[in-house]
Amino acid sequence: MGLALDVWNDIAFEPAEKITYHVTGEGAEKFNKGSRNLLTKAFAALHEVCGKPLMGASIRARNEIPVSSGLGSSAAAIVAGLLGANEMLGKPLGEPDLLKVATEMEGHPDNVAPAFSGGLVISVTTRDEIITRRYEMPPLALVIVKPLVEWPTKIARAVLPKSVSRADAVYNIGRAILVADALRGGDLDLLQKVMDDRIHQPYRLRHISGGTAAYKAARRFGAAALSGAGPAIIAFVSPEKAQAAKAEIQAVYEERGIETRGIITKPSGQGAHRLR
Repeated sequence: MGLALDVWNDIAFEPAEKITYHVTGEGAEKFNKGSRNLLTKAFAALHEVCGKPLMGASIRARNEIPVSSGLGSSAAAIVAGLLGANEMLGKPLGEPDLLKVATEMEGHPDNVAPAFSGGLVISVTTRDEIITRRYEMPPLALVIVKPLVEWPTKIARAVLPKSVSRADAVYNIGRAILVADALRGGDLDLLQKVMDDRIHQPYRLRHISGGTAAYKAARRFGAAALSGAGPAIIAFVSPEKAQAAKAEIQAVYEERGIETRGIITKPSGQGAHRLR
């Protein structure tokens, strides 16, 4: 299950002799050290899938999606690279085929599916296809607070247990169904009661400095969770509580000397699209 947010990366593609990449905003210091990254890899992968020679491109990006945060920045990069190449090649692939390529690169459809289509998207992968269902979302307020700490993917995965109990699996399955229902209906009271997890969140929060305390602070304002694998905390709150929630969650980290980035946003019914 993935939800598109109203936080955007804008990417421009222009034909050129070779592939160059320049970014401003989030991740600029990291990504401007070279032209090899997920976006340019996706751009090249689409050419290979279509059996076309790799064309050069001048790629310029303005990134607002925080990187290494659990907010789908890698999925956004993959989708952007695939769509840019698809446009430049004359749109040889439709969205179902693009989704398959993106899922192969990302490893799962959870984030790439809503990045393509917007909205709340539930996805499962079968042997032959990726089955998705998309739902419109009411205009809920979302508060995101990312602590500026090192949280590599390999650590986020390493802290998880090798197996989970049947009781914990059952606990999550029932709540996942109700989370989807609460999100679709904008039912914050229900969402606050059922947005809980026993499979990944407790293990990860205890390894993120200030994470457990920040999560508890967020829950005082509404439904809260670790966003993806973290370290960002995401909270669904009523609009009038958004500023206070953001300030209190950030204060938890600041008391520990940890800088943060805070965002107040909303779900997006629109996925990746061409501006001109």
